[in-house]
Amino acid sequence: MYTGYVTSKGQLVIPAKLRKKFGIKTGTRVNFFEERDGIKIIPVTKEIIEANKGFLGTKGKLLKSLMEEKKKEREL
Repeated sequence: MYTGYVTSKGQLVIPAKLRKKFGIKTGTRVNFFEERDGIKIIPVTKEIIEANKGFLGTKGKLLKSLMEEKKKEREL
């Protein structure tokens, strides 16, 4: 078991061993899931994205759509 701390601004300090193990670096996005007995934190890393590629069965159509949308957002 590892222990982290919450700052006065609500920021969570993740122990270094866990950051290294799960590839969490500065700027890594994380998803929070509320569960019955607590909160689950999942880092959104390239490895996680690769591992879940194709699970929706859209054969890349959804990814292409999202990439086009992101490109439009950056142009604004």
